[in-house]
Amino acid sequence: MRKSKEAAAGKSLKSCVEQESVGSPARAATSLGLQMARDKNGLQSAFQTVAAKASCWVGSKWAFAGALFLVVGWAAVGPHFRFSDTWQLVVNTATTIVTFLTVFLIQNSQNRDARALHLKLDEIIRAIQPARNEMIDIEKLSDEELEKLAVTFQKIRVQCESRTRPGKRRVLDE
Repeated sequence: MRKSKEAAAGKSLKSCVEQESVGSPARAATSLGLQMARDKNGLQSAFQTVAAKASCWVGSKWAFAGALFLVVGWAAVGPHFRFSDTWQLVVNTATTIVTFLTVFLIQNSQNRDARALHLKLDEIIRAIQPARNEMIDIEKLSDEELEKLAVTFQKIRVQCESRTRPGKRRVLDE
């Protein structure tokens, strides 16, 4: 029973870092395009691979268990070192370094997720006939242009609310 749980945990962590292009032709094409991009820039490819694997591992229950084990172990050896400044410095330095590096992993993951989300939304906008194609890549607009767009949509929302009957008015989240 224990082996099957460990195998399942290993499999889920493995699936987190493996991104196969099984399924749609779009996934296969994207995978092919990413493979060509990886061949062009080896350093970026190496960083992406390490960052993806590290972020999957850092986000796992095993990483949490390991960190908890290290903290308990550090606290347990405190009396042996008489809770000295060096004993405290070791954990402070280690946590600072780990936190510093993890910030970059988190930012990399967030950037990739945001980019993928924008591309998916762009594809949905492009595929839906009544949607306005001008909405594609709006994340690249200036703050002023985004504010104008927000005002436009606020006006549309107000017009929509004014068309509803007063007794059956829908409440929209603001």
